[in-house]
Amino acid sequence: MIPLRDLGNWSGGNTPSKENVAYWTDGTVPWVSPKDMKVDEITSSQNCITDAALADRRVSLIPEGSVLFVTRSGILAHTFPVAITKLPVTINQDLKALTPKFGISAKYVAHAVRGASRRILKQCSKHGTTVASVETNALLDFEIPVVDFDEQRRIVAEIEKQFSRLDEALANLQRVKANLKRYKASVLKSAVEGRLVPTEAELARNEGRSFETGAQLLQRILEARRSQWKGKGKYKEPGAPDTTGLPELPEGWVWASVYSLSTKVADGVHKKPNYLPAGIPFVTVKNMTAGAGISFADLNYVSEEDHVEFCRRTNPERGDILISKDGTLGVVRVVDTDRPFSIFVSVSLVKPVAKELSDYLVVAFESPVLQRQMVPKGSGLQHIHLEDLRADCVPLPPLAEQERIVAEVDRRLSIAREVEAEVEVNLKRAQALRRSILAAAFAG
Repeated sequence: MIPLRDLGNWSGGNTPSKENVAYWTDGTVPWVSPKDMKVDEITSSQNCITDAALADRRVSLIPEGSVLFVTRSGILAHTFPVAITKLPVTINQDLKALTPKFGISAKYVAHAVRGASRRILKQCSKHGTTVASVETNALLDFEIPVVDFDEQRRIVAEIEKQFSRLDEALANLQRVKANLKRYKASVLKSAVEGRLVPTEAELARNEGRSFETGAQLLQRILEARRSQWKGKGKYKEPGAPDTTGLPELPEGWVWASVYSLSTKVADGVHKKPNYLPAGIPFVTVKNMTAGAGISFADLNYVSEEDHVEFCRRTNPERGDILISKDGTLGVVRVVDTDRPFSIFVSVSLVKPVAKELSDYLVVAFESPVLQRQMVPKGSGLQHIHLEDLRADCVPLPPLAEQERIVAEVDRRLSIAREVEAEVEVNLKRAQALRRSILAAAFAG
């Protein structure tokens, strides 16, 4: 076992004066900082300095083949980044560099340190600092097993052979994830285009019976909407949807605006409330992106009085649909709880005229057809406007067909979710296997 300090020459880094533009303008010398240390080999950097900055001698050139270590960064709270530079570089003050002496393989050192990274963070981390840091002398005193150079090369070769196989498996798993995402989009697209299950028109024709069309269903919804009206002033009928550029629908279907299918389309309270340690849950976009449903695990709370006031604008109830309109746009969640909660302005609420529409509307909102309307590609859109959401067009099939669509979507996507869960388990296993390979390599 030999301390890291004895494996070669160590050097630190610095930051050339930012006020001197001659040090940074059109620089060609890589200047590596922790944000560049997300790879195993450094071939470039986000920032470069000029030869003038080098001449100032605040920084020195680190030779190709040196091992770089992050010693100050928030990432050290859980990870100890190590990389080998494939070209001469300079580094900032948050890194340390080891240029191995003759007979020491840089790759061997890097792998050994990665294998011991958890112990290094436990033994060498500074305490009481505002930014996670590794104490330099403790790092230099940390010991790794060192064998002769030929053995180092054999160990590195075997590690890289095993990692190559592992990387191939990881790439395959990532491809499966991407394919599952495309599969989900394909299922949802087929669902709202009338291609996922037999249409009600086809079944009725084969069975020699009549059926309620989407247009007739829409008329019934509009009548119910009118009867439920509790707004101020005279009731105003929703206008006809603008279907310009939208595809032709199957027989028995009809386009309907989101506004015509709902009694309310509104967003949450616009002013950030006073949070309390307990009370009524206050849901923001982060609670919609933490899992498959609405997460009540990591919540802010508001008072009962504030909640009552907020409910004048929106009052989420079972069967209502929430859509994120800020941050991560177009995330769709159905309210499946009777627990009272309030929502922030970043969340919009769609209250269907009839709760029996809710499950199909979730399918429609998640489909590429509605997502393209809500979040147009290449628009640079950072916000979904309520007026635009109200005007978005929903392909509305007969109610019986909606039920079959929802059941088939749920069946197919539940299988996809099972596969996705298995993929995630294997991705975690792959990370554990990488650590075990390193542990075995340096345990002889």
